[in-house]
Amino acid sequence: MVNEEKIPIVSDLERALAMTYAAPAHRAALDALWQLDDRLAAILRTTREPIVGQMRLTWWHEALLALDTAPPPAEPVLQALARDVVPRVPARRLADLVEGWEALLEPTLDQDAIQAHATHRGRGIFAAMATIVSVEDAAIPASGEGWALADLARHLEAPATADLARNMARDTFAAVDNYRWPAAARAIGAIAQSARLDLATDPRPRGHPARAARLLWLRVTGR
Repeated sequence: MVNEEKIPIVSDLERALAMTYAAPAHRAALDALWQLDDRLAAILRTTREPIVGQMRLTWWHEALLALDTAPPPAEPVLQALARDVVPRVPARRLADLVEGWEALLEPTLDQDAIQAHATHRGRGIFAAMATIVSVEDAAIPASGEGWALADLARHLEAPATADLARNMARDTFAAVDNYRWPAAARAIGAIAQSARLDLATDPRPRGHPARAARLLWLRVTGR
């Protein structure tokens, strides 16, 4: 059985706020990427048996790969990706995101599975966003890895496993502490900063005015 406590609920108000920092020309593509991430998360949340989850994720992997060579089927997320993302990000890169969610089908989450989730989901989606906004820097996918680790830690039931993911997130973010986010990428940076705020010993709840102020500071300064 899939443990629902492992599945991040990825849609949140702080992400919506961060997306307002993006240039209007980039918003549709960034939104399409998050629609994909939400859809893959929903598969695991609504699947009780790992084999069924694997079958559904395999369908998405194949459907995403096909966007490089064929028109999308009548599926809204795939159509949005084909229209707004694939002209800039090859569909094979989008298909790789599926592997991050497949890692959560394991009956227990060890460090390797957690790292696989962070690499394929977090690093992958942040790298795709970086391509869309035309800012290629190694700090961006690294921040995505930290974001995915922090996001997963918030939703893990087992304290020891949550602590492992949280410590991995802190170590990952520490490597990019001095990064100044370019103006074009500050929507991405705000999402990473939101995850960093979650790593505090006693984090304020999402949507707290102090958190919103911190995200605004990043929008203005890049830090």
